[in-house]
Amino acid sequence: MAALAAMRADATTLTGKHPAHVFRPLSERLNAWEADGIDTALFRDGVKIANRRYAGYGLVKMLPLDRVLVGCESSRAGAFGGFHHPDQGYRHLQMVAIITMYGPLERRTPECPTLALLDLLRAYTHDCLHYGSRRRYVEVAGVPVRTQYGINYRRTSGQSYSAADQQGSHHTRNLGIVMEGACDKEARTITRQTAEQFGITEPSDVLGTLVFRDVTGKLTEEDTGRVVDVPGSEEQTRYVTALSGYEKGVNRRYSHFLEEFAPGEECECHTRLLSAIISGDVGAFGAWLDERHGPGTFAGLFRTPGYFGPGLTA
Repeated sequence: MAALAAMRADATTLTGKHPAHVFRPLSERLNAWEADGIDTALFRDGVKIANRRYAGYGLVKMLPLDRVLVGCESSRAGAFGGFHHPDQGYRHLQMVAIITMYGPLERRTPECPTLALLDLLRAYTHDCLHYGSRRRYVEVAGVPVRTQYGINYRRTSGQSYSAADQQGSHHTRNLGIVMEGACDKEARTITRQTAEQFGITEPSDVLGTLVFRDVTGKLTEEDTGRVVDVPGSEEQTRYVTALSGYEKGVNRRYSHFLEEFAPGEECECHTRLLSAIISGDVGAFGAWLDERHGPGTFAGLFRTPGYFGPGLTA
């Protein structure tokens, strides 16, 4: 606990990976944008929707806004941020989420406030689920080692309960991908509901359309197969590539998992899965899968051969 507390007292090891950007707590960013005339009700009302939904999964506390650091005001020419900016997200050891403002990062306020707030809502509600996922740590040689995250497990030697998927696979048998996909599906559902509540429609430009469809979970096969080269902006072109890669590597694989093992019951499976991730108890979810596919389904799907240790083993 002392080692974890020390890590959580200083986030410079994370923000230091982005030396050109200025990071401020999310609460400060929102206040600053409001002072500059931006209405942040879109984000704040979306968080209220998330609070209600997450309570149903057993999540009683959202990620504190002061544990979310938002980067912008970059000194790097052409810097571009958002959910798919490299090397950001929730970090469990530090208990901090690193997020960048969507759009050109040289600014203090977003170029497109509506898209930036939707992107921020998607990122924050996504990271709240990571923050709320059950974790267990043990001390190994004075260092905290995580042995459980949600419904995934790891031995102190580093061996994970489930193995990585084969490169290029369209389905998944990896619990990390399943949990990441579940968190993002939920975050994008909340973002979509919020956009609909505020009557927001997709922009007319190519990049704006892709980002809007991404944050609301409406990307099509054609969208992810499209090659988008943003003239004069290498970072924006890389951003679109990362967006497409995440959709194919995480969200599409998770959708295939639901369709494969819960046809006609995808929503029920998703709900049960999220509840298990928050509680850390795979028993009820495993029993639900067993009723449909036979005894030992969870272990049969996900357990790496030769894995012995924490986790559901039968």
